[in-house]
Amino acid sequence: QVQLVESGGGLVQPGGSLRLSCAASRNIFSMGWYRQAPGKQRELVATITSGGTTHSADSVKDRFTISRDNTKNTVYLQMNSLKPEDTAVYYCNAVLMFTNYWGQGTQVTVSS
Repeated sequence: QVQLVESGGGLVQPGGSLRLSCAASRNIFSMGWYRQAPGKQRELVATITSGGTTHSADSVKDRFTISRDNTKNTVYLQMNSLKPEDTAVYYCNAVLMFTNYWGQGTQVTVSS
């Protein structure tokens, strides 16, 4: 079993920044962030392995940065130059033994 606890969402103006954090109950090789906007399917934002290999969606590649601190079992998502279309519930994800684990989700709203 894996527990994921997210923090850091909120309301921000277009062009602003937010940092999301996700603390896992154990070290996980692959962790990442997904998001789901109202009426849309959940989509990949970015992933990172314990070795530091990252993958990001094209829509966020130049604006969002995923990182992790293996000593704290924590993954971060630094989001810069936020746009209204980034508004969504952001979910932390961990994959262990071919099983997906999800956090409770944190709301990010980009609006003036």
